Formats: sequence, structure tokens, C-alpha cells
Amino acid sequence: MTRVRYGARSAAEITAAREAGSRLPDIWSTGVVAVWESDPDAVAAVLPPPLEPAGRPLVRANISRVELPGYPLGAGSVAVAAVHDGREGWYPLVMPMTHERALIGGREVFGEPKKLGEVTVERDGAAVTAVLARHGIAFVEVRGTVDGPLPPPEPVEKLDFYFKFLPGVDGRGFDSDPVLVHCVRNEKVRRLERLTGEVLLRDSPYDPVADLPVRRLVELTVGEKTTDQKGRVAGRVSAEDLLPYIHQRYDDPQQILDGPPEGSV
Repeated sequence: MTRVRYGARSAAEITAAREAGSRLPDIWSTGVVAVWESDPDAVAAVLPPPLEPAGRPLVRANISRVELPGYPLGAGSVAVAAVHDGREGWYPLVMPMTHERALIGGREVFGEPKKLGEVTVERDGAAVTAVLARHGIAFVEVRGTVDGPLPPPEPVEKLDFYFKFLPGVDGRGFDSDPVLVHCVRNEKVRRLERLTGEVLLRDSPYDPVADLPVRRLVELTVGEKTTDQKGRVAGRVSAEDLLPYIHQRYDDPQQILDGPPEGSV
């Protein structure tokens, strides 16, 4: 009988797949990182409990071209600085990916807010342009000119916060209590250059990062890096507390009706 590929895999095949996944080589990416200070009330407004604002209202955009063998990937994220249980990290609001393969694993395993989108990083001499776009809207665009090399930093551990959940099958709430995930990334950089330029945020009803305006640009670089990641469940969170924020994970056109946070400009 010809093997039915949707059929059950043997224990040996499952073990081999798991071991192969744990021995992945370094995969390098070329990317732009922009960090800016934003409106503190706006940053606080996007953080679901138990996450709390960090000491500075920072927003970070990563826009990268990942050199997967035979399968180049565009990968990006927009995240805000946050704190949980005394640990500082980043809470990503949206993570555009150009391929479904990268999207599915991150959403299902870690709870990453990944969505299919367009991610481009282009360099022409000293000129660099990096864009995150979805639904025909380039909602983040970074334009810069390389004005000198920077010493590559030492390898560093970085922390991201995700919420992993499944919406209820009856359309109400969740199937079970959501979990807060701590995702630790070990990052190595082999090349880094400073950019002089700007970050443009365009309004989108699906990816409203324009609500986190650029008050002061803190960092703008282009470089080559590789990372790995491991996650752990930090604990269960209140379904009632998280429910008002789950629209962040989906394309909710009702966001265009949302007013700005009270006190914002």
C-alpha cells in the first residue's frame, strides 16, 4: 500500500523530526531596527494585564530579510517596552511574515501575533529603505542613510512577552484560560551600521501602529544578526482581563472607530 502521508507517523519519525529541529544551524538576517520614544499613555493603553509599562515609553520596529536556504523570508515586528514580574522585555503588537510557514509555528507554539504581510529591506549604496505593509498600506517605513560602522555588540539575551490562547468555539471568550509566555532570544550580531533617517507611520485600520507616534528617535541601525529562541509559560492570566485586547491579534475594522487614549495629542 502506498503510504498515506496524512496518516500517523511512527514514534521514530516523531523523534527524528524533534531532534532535527533542535540542531538548526545559525540563520542570518539583514535588518533594520528603529527604536523611538512615544506617547506614554498610548504605550500603556496597549498593554494587557499583567504587563506593565517600562520606565521609558519605547516602541521598536524590526524589519528583516532572513536568509533561509532556498526560502528567503521577510520578517518584521512592532513592539512596545513592557515589564512583567520585574523583568523588562518587549510586547509585540504585530509581526508581519511573508510566508505561511513562518507564521503558523509562531502563532501556534508561542502565541506570537504573526500575520501574513509584505516585508522589504532594500539597500542602494548608503541608502536603506525598510517597509512593513499589509492590505496595500505601508504602515511602517524606515528611510535612512548609512553614516558609519558600529562595533558589533556582545551576544545578548532578549525577552519578548506573548499571550497564547484559543478563542471559544461558541464565539464567546476562550476555550481555556490564556497563558503568558516568556520567549527568550539569544542574539548574535556580526555587522552593525548606524543610520541617519526617519520613521514614517501611516494610518491603517488593521495595523494601527500610527497611534504610537514618534516623539524622539532613539536608535536607527542596519545590521546582520542571528537568533535562537526558547519559550516558557510564565503563568495563567485572567481571561476577563485579556478579552478586551484580543482584537490586537486579528484584523478588526472596528479599530477605525477607536478614539485616542485620553490625554494623548
